[in-house]
Amino acid sequence: MVDNVSQEGRKTEQAHWDSAWSTSVRPSLPSRLNVGVLNVTHLLSHYVRPGDKYLEIGCAPGKLLAWVSDVLKADVAGLDYSEVGINQCHALFNALKLDVELFHEDLFSHKLPVGIYDVVCSFGVIEHFDDPIPVVKKHLDFVKSGGVAVIAIPNYGGIYGSIQRWCDEPNLRLHNLDIMHSGILSTCVDLSAEIASVKAYPFGRIDPWIINLDKRFPRLIAKLFSLIINIIGILQPIMLNKLSPMLVLEIRKK
Repeated sequence: MVDNVSQEGRKTEQAHWDSAWSTSVRPSLPSRLNVGVLNVTHLLSHYVRPGDKYLEIGCAPGKLLAWVSDVLKADVAGLDYSEVGINQCHALFNALKLDVELFHEDLFSHKLPVGIYDVVCSFGVIEHFDDPIPVVKKHLDFVKSGGVAVIAIPNYGGIYGSIQRWCDEPNLRLHNLDIMHSGILSTCVDLSAEIASVKAYPFGRIDPWIINLDKRFPRLIAKLFSLIINIIGILQPIMLNKLSPMLVLEIRKK
């Protein structure tokens, strides 16, 4: 999701995402027994209504997009600049027989219509840029009047960041940690007359899957520990800000 001409400010390369999406995905909707999926689908349920025009930026491998289409009954579209990722999306949607509009495009150089979507979302995109402000602005270009952009990033500003640094510091360097505080995240919006409101807040129940425990522990032990924390997260009765694995930036247009 970056300019193909200029790599300035980018923390990841296309090869990183091609590799990330190279493994085939199971042809099914995402399981809400995974607390990470539960968190994101819970978040989306607050914003997406049946019939809404919905766009997900950085949509590969397509699981969340499929859920929004099938469960929330939105008119969905997805954009991703990884050809491998887009191919995974096509395979998933064909298997599920879902009508999803896909764009193999670059966020900074695309042919998508702008200003037509009720809800524009991304999950783990803007933190991969040194300067997220232009990336946030590109999200807003797609949002119609009265619509909303919902931008979620991993919450590596607190306990998750400390553990991830111990487990997998090279991965942490791929993220812009400076924006991982609610007060700072809200400043990533270039305010203009068309912005009605901006909110930034932590969200979600405790989630072990944003920590690469297998980089520190044997794979079996890491998986077992993650499964135990996953169960705790699903059973967690209320959300606690310090344990929330996501930060959400909500921007509404007038």
